[in-house]
Amino acid sequence: MSRPEPDTAGPFGIYVHVPFCATRCGYCDFNTYTPAELGDATPDGWLAALQVELELAARRVGTRPVDTVFVGGGTPTLLGGDGLAAVLAAVRTNFTLAPGAEVTTEANPESSSPALFARLREAGYTRVSLGMQSAATHVLKVLDRVHSAGRAPAAAREARAEGFEHVNLDLIYGTPGESDDDLKLSVQTALDSGIDHLSAYALIVEDGTALARRVRRGELPAPDDDVLADRYELLDAALSGAGLHWYEVSNWSTPGGECRHNLGYWDGGHWWGAGPGAHGFLGSTRWWNVKHPKAYAQTLAERRLPVADSEELDDTARHIEDVMLRLRLRSGVPRTVLDDAESLRAGIAVADGLLDDTGDRLVLTDRGRLLADAVIRDVLAD
Repeated sequence: MSRPEPDTAGPFGIYVHVPFCATRCGYCDFNTYTPAELGDATPDGWLAALQVELELAARRVGTRPVDTVFVGGGTPTLLGGDGLAAVLAAVRTNFTLAPGAEVTTEANPESSSPALFARLREAGYTRVSLGMQSAATHVLKVLDRVHSAGRAPAAAREARAEGFEHVNLDLIYGTPGESDDDLKLSVQTALDSGIDHLSAYALIVEDGTALARRVRRGELPAPDDDVLADRYELLDAALSGAGLHWYEVSNWSTPGGECRHNLGYWDGGHWWGAGPGAHGFLGSTRWWNVKHPKAYAQTLAERRLPVADSEELDDTARHIEDVMLRLRLRSGVPRTVLDDAESLRAGIAVADGLLDDTGDRLVLTDRGRLLADAVIRDVLAD
């Protein structure tokens, strides 16, 4: 990997990937490992390697302050409160957190507790994101989720009680067997837990997953695009009515509750991705780490960055990504970002009711959000 420029503009974040899960959900294709898949790799070995990677990362980045930290996975809460405190301590040992930095960890409901949330607040975490997926037991069963339908909202209330001002719940919609009423129940249950942020994702059947095999065998139907569109509109109406408004196609929050780390991804920021399989981006360089925790730890034991590969993004690639990501945001894309041909194609989308033209920005309409990927492709098409 070439040496990234240390003084690039925009927000800077650190993403830490925790690759451990107790079990594998049927829809998941993330870089995660159950105990049977780890061999002799251990969480302690992962943490020791992470500390070395962050030390080496700081030498590359220099003195740039960290605006956001996001610990994801996997199941970060399998590390326990002390383990997650050690992760944040490793970041602080090697980097300076900016004043008011946002520090998030993902959490699974079944490995969360009031004591865990209290320890996380004590350690300096400011935001927690819990995987809920659904409030319907039969939907959770299809997704191979092991927590009960009531555990995620209960965990959200516990986090709020322990001092977390910012709490997110994740939902998945369009699961085979889910009804409109199931989704309405899920949204209302999430809102009743006092959250200020909700992420909702249409179910995607990823190749190589247990869910994909079940769909291929005919045990479950594939998600229906028309149903997914109807469910999205249901979600948006319910959340907007409760004061959570969209700021990215799949994310809603109260004012000030937006996830600043993710906004950094979408709005042209830079980040260091630490941990097995993590991706990072600095200057014009994107890279990704080796995937397996054992290979990750072995590489760092030699005090070498665990980079599997990297690429340099030219101006064209940067432009395409800038338009693609910003068009997903409620703030939209500035007209000045588009070239003449893209502006003409955007004008067609405006005429078709897919984009709003505010004068200086182009923003997806409600209908445009349902077709966001297609709108983006059409604007960027050669």
